[in-house]
Amino acid sequence: MMRTAVVILNWNGEGFLAKYLPGVVSSVARCPGARTVVADNASTDGSLALLKKDFPSVEVLPLSSNYGFAKGYNRALKELDDDLFVLLNSDVETPDLWLEPLVEWMELHPDCGICGPKLLSLKDRDRFEYAGAAGGFIDAYGYPFCRGRVLDMVEKDEGQYDCPYETFWVSGAALMVRREVFAALGGFNAGYFMHMEEIDLCWRARMGGWKVHYVPRSAVYHLGGGTLGKDSPTKIYYNHRNNLLMLYANLPFTGALLTGFEALAAVSDQEQGPDFFGNCYDAYDELSDDMRSELCTMAAKLGMNVMRSTIAKRCFLDFLAACGYLVGGSPKAFRAVFRAHRDFRRMRRSTKLSRLRKEMDRMFSGGGDDTVRVMLLDVCSEDAPANLGLRRVALRGVLDRWTVFQRYFAKRSIFALIKDSMI
Repeated sequence: MMRTAVVILNWNGEGFLAKYLPGVVSSVARCPGARTVVADNASTDGSLALLKKDFPSVEVLPLSSNYGFAKGYNRALKELDDDLFVLLNSDVETPDLWLEPLVEWMELHPDCGICGPKLLSLKDRDRFEYAGAAGGFIDAYGYPFCRGRVLDMVEKDEGQYDCPYETFWVSGAALMVRREVFAALGGFNAGYFMHMEEIDLCWRARMGGWKVHYVPRSAVYHLGGGTLGKDSPTKIYYNHRNNLLMLYANLPFTGALLTGFEALAAVSDQEQGPDFFGNCYDAYDELSDDMRSELCTMAAKLGMNVMRSTIAKRCFLDFLAACGYLVGGSPKAFRAVFRAHRDFRRMRRSTKLSRLRKEMDRMFSGGGDDTVRVMLLDVCSEDAPANLGLRRVALRGVLDRWTVFQRYFAKRSIFALIKDSMI
């Protein structure tokens, strides 16, 4: 059994710890090789006293400041050497036997870097929970949604998503990650502070060759909104700002990967098939140094263009959203969107074209992680249409349309109605 640490990041959550931690400790104790850890973000309430008095078996990692979700977990997980980490919110109720299916999944699927359970609502236990439901996706402009939750429409759990599924992201409310994957990715992007960091982590993991899975045999109940309500201006600010940062950081490589392999397919004059990616690698090896440089530069430039185009469209869509907040009588939310865009422009780090070009050369020449090549070869099938397998590698889990249009104009309010539009 793999050694597992269930890590709860706490900040002034004394009430949540008192209510939900007993169930966590009890259920984790039943799983061989597992333990419960609470990392405390310098709480000023009675959290530490409660832990010392009522939970002496729980390891406590006191942090010197409130580092937020991203940096707080980064600091805490550096102190642990377990094989698997479960990041668990303090407002999650864990029934018996929720942890074992996740550990078993990771043991049986070494290509899976991140997985998560079914996330149900603690307030309405028959329904999925907004934050992650049955596995997450993003639409063409980076807006997240889930199987079981499209925008504000949350479905009732009727067993419709009870099969394991490769997804784009799983919720940070209950997320299992391999220690080696978390370390290799450098953990969460600490600049996010909170919100969207788990989607960014899953995206980077997938581009590193690791799969992300939803494991429905495990289910937990999430209160949701325990720290910030859904309509909180602070939450709106972080969601908008971090969503833009995520697109800015990840779209260049994703677009370059897609463009580069399409170019290699054209150079080698081949069609989609089981040997597609292997032939692409062979074709790259046969190119001259000048042609390699030209191809990688082209792919990098087009990847940057994909990012710029998407960001420009998002800015317009976010402007419409801000106007909607204002018309709806929420000037604080209106200002939060504009602050998010202002701070995004301040925080974004320029993606160097030369660095991206070198990364593409490393990928095409086989210098990348072997797991990436395995992932590429695994998705291709003989009967797949041209480039379908490639698009599934680069963009699997991405809706090629706008979720808002699907929800409000096409009247496709549940995931089952829009799944056919998934890449």
